[in-house]
Amino acid sequence: MVQYGFFFDNARCTGCKTCMMACKDYNDLNLEIAFRKVYDYEGGTWKEEAGGTYSCDSWVYHVSLSCQHCENPACVANCPTTAMHKDKETGLVSVDATKCIGCGYCAMVCPYNAPKVDRKVGHSMKCHGCLERVEQGLKPICVGACPLRAIEFDTFDALKKAHPGAVSGIAPMPDPSITNPHILINPCAAAKEPGDTTGRVSNPKEVG
Repeated sequence: MVQYGFFFDNARCTGCKTCMMACKDYNDLNLEIAFRKVYDYEGGTWKEEAGGTYSCDSWVYHVSLSCQHCENPACVANCPTTAMHKDKETGLVSVDATKCIGCGYCAMVCPYNAPKVDRKVGHSMKCHGCLERVEQGLKPICVGACPLRAIEFDTFDALKKAHPGAVSGIAPMPDPSITNPHILINPCAAAKEPGDTTGRVSNPKEVG
C-alpha cells in the first residue's frame, strides 16, 4: 500500500483560511462542519521595564489541519461497524456512509478533532484526502487553493525526502506518538512543541 500524507509550511501560512473555505465549497459542507480547520495559536507576556515602561514578547501563528490519515488512526480502531477505514491503495482514511450509524465514537477519540457527525444525514463526515481526485492523479482541493502554497500532498515517502527537517507536530496539535500522523510540518520561528501550555487557541468556536 502507498501511504499519502500532507506537508504544511507553518512559516508560510498567514491564516487566511482559503484552504478551509475551498474545502467546504468543494465538499458542499454546511456551516457546522469543516473538514479542514485553521487554528490561530497565540501567546506572550508583558514585562515591566526600568522607568515604568512595558515590553511584550507576544507571538501568533496559524496551523491548517485536516485528517492526518494516521498510521494508527484512533477513529478506525474505535469504529464499531468498520465504517471508518483506511483505503488499501492510498492509506487515506474515509467513512463508508452505508455502514456508519452516527454513534460519534470516531469524533470522541480522534485527537485531531477531524470527524464530525452530521445529524442531518445521520453519519460521520471527515476529510478523505479528496480520494476521488487522487485516483485521477490530482491533488486535494486545499493544496491548489492555498495562495502561499503552504500545503503539499504526496506519498509520505516523497514528502519525507523533500522535507528532511520537518517535524510531525507543533502546538496546539497533540503528541504525534498517539496515532503516528501522516503530516510533516516546517515550523515557524514562534512554533511551540505539542503539549505547550504557554499559548492558547484564540478561535475555539471556529475550530470546535
